[in-house]
Amino acid sequence: MTIAHILENQGGDIVMADSHQQVSTIASLLADKRIGALPIVNDGEVVGIFSERDLVYGVAAKGADFLNEQVNDVMTKPAICIESDMNIMTALSLMTKRRIRHLPVVDGGALSGFVSIGDLVKYRIDKIESEAAAMRDYIQAV
Repeated sequence: MTIAHILENQGGDIVMADSHQQVSTIASLLADKRIGALPIVNDGEVVGIFSERDLVYGVAAKGADFLNEQVNDVMTKPAICIESDMNIMTALSLMTKRRIRHLPVVDGGALSGFVSIGDLVKYRIDKIESEAAAMRDYIQAV
């Protein structure tokens, strides 16, 4: 199964931000939307990711002044991006190896989605539970 399957079930809205915004604006957006990260996009191109981790590290290092910085100066860049035809297990493996929790999905140079490790793990658990139920039904029928 591919990342496209995950995106089909997400809905079309991708929360994103511009690299020229202040960290305080992005932090408010993360809190308002109750999300852990978002892609930073300039002129349709993914240029980075800003996450809760970036926020925590920045505040720990610079204090409240960090909130006044431009996200371009403090975001994680370059973003590791994937395409929607990538296998879900391959994406999970990439996230594990790179120790990241979010991946922008870029098709034909344009952002088409944004997936979290939670999205992929949920899919995997649902698939395993479905297979187990099918196996139980088969065993009971025999």
